Amino acid sequence: MLKLSKNKKAQMDRLSSADGKISALAIDQRGALKKMITALGKDASYDVISGFKQLISSELTKYSSAILLDPEYGLEAARVRDANSGLLLAYEKTGYDATKVGRLPDLLDDWSVLRLKNEGADAVKFLLYYDIDEDPKINHLKHVFTERLGNECAGEDIPFYLELVSYDADNADSASPEYAKVKPHKVNDMMRVFSDAKYKVDVLKVEVPVNMNYVDAYATNGTQAVYTADEAARHFKEQSDCTDLPFIFLSAGVSAALFQETLVFAHDAGSTFNGVLCGRATWKNGVAPFVTENANVARDWVLSEGVKNITELAEVVNKNASSWHGKVEVV
Repeated sequence: MLKLSKNKKAQMDRLSSADGKISALAIDQRGALKKMITALGKDASYDVISGFKQLISSELTKYSSAILLDPEYGLEAARVRDANSGLLLAYEKTGYDATKVGRLPDLLDDWSVLRLKNEGADAVKFLLYYDIDEDPKINHLKHVFTERLGNECAGEDIPFYLELVSYDADNADSASPEYAKVKPHKVNDMMRVFSDAKYKVDVLKVEVPVNMNYVDAYATNGTQAVYTADEAARHFKEQSDCTDLPFIFLSAGVSAALFQETLVFAHDAGSTFNGVLCGRATWKNGVAPFVTENANVARDWVLSEGVKNITELAEVVNKNASSWHGKVEVV
């Protein structure tokens, strides 16, 4: 059971619904958002990126328990969020150095946990790429790095959200059927590692343990199934059983509809996930009208499709997620 100080518990409450479910919006994307903008033939300037984040925050945090932003482009967006929406701030540099082996983590140069806290963060989020089967020397570096992060957050008495993204060092194609076959092992065993108390993680933000496009009931466009529905369900239940920590799902850029179906599937499989931090599935189709037309057209999209995406997701979370209250003890 996770032990929380009274202060951490209060901050966790600000990020959650009254009954302990997390229905949070993520727009801390930097590199990915830049690529989306430049693919439309536009300049991914600071003003464009910050302006889009402000639009999303001002309109959609009315329907989310919290928002995840980055301090590089998102501080203005944090200030225009709804008063009842909590704030998570990202601490990692975007992406990783592809010229080096191991996808090693790195922190934003100008920031510390204290500085993020002083900007009003209710929690600090860090993204870690991890391959459970990679060279033990590389993983050792990541273990030590995460211990430092956990202790820094503990020192400031602020919740530590650790986002874990799996990969295979020998297979760069994470969308391939070959990767789908090993994904349950990669995701679930990674969660076991970072559930150790020495990392001082308060919430795990994780992928679902299967690629739903390869589950026989969901495979489309001639995709060859890798898992039966029963096998996929067992992987979800195993994931839930491998940690005592609160954990939430990331959307990984899938469609809003598939992400919602996945949450229902997880619940029916016996997963006790505690909510979501959902990004592109909610807002990605609003980028084009914002950068190729104007803010008013984009706002119309946000107020129609964006609101529809986030309210439908919140309803699914409310029905299918479990409360994290039963996983914590206030000390």
